[in-house]
Amino acid sequence: MSTAARLAELGLHLPQVVPPVAAYVPAVQHADLVYTAGQLPMVDGALPATGKVGAGAGLVDPQQAQDLARTAALNGIAAAASLVGDVERIARVIKVVGFVASDPSFTGQPQVINGASQVLQDIFGEAGVHARSAVGVAVLPMDAPVEVELVLQLA
Repeated sequence: MSTAARLAELGLHLPQVVPPVAAYVPAVQHADLVYTAGQLPMVDGALPATGKVGAGAGLVDPQQAQDLARTAALNGIAAAASLVGDVERIARVIKVVGFVASDPSFTGQPQVINGASQVLQDIFGEAGVHARSAVGVAVLPMDAPVEVELVLQLA
């Protein structure tokens, strides 16, 4: 099954590439690898939520953060596909690095970044299984709750 068909079957679509907010490009190709810049969970040019992830008033719920990590991963796939001309050229997900803006007591970063990992596995199947880091940080650009970077191999 093609990647485009799999996206459609999952009810997903690749968004427009999120424009850079500073001096960088959304993705760079080197040989048969594409490295994406850190992707925020932007939807139609805005962050659906801001702040630290954790349990309690004024914090981003971990389940919502997991959904945001999924959105950030889709933004990364869109950036890579735009760079190489077609999502079908993406053959494998090599590595995911996920950053979670965390309340000091929050330790569930791996579960939050599972949102990104799971959607990549849903889209690419076995080729979506990857190495990964999930890191808690004090703050992310624009007060985003999550940021995701991808390393992808091309066919």
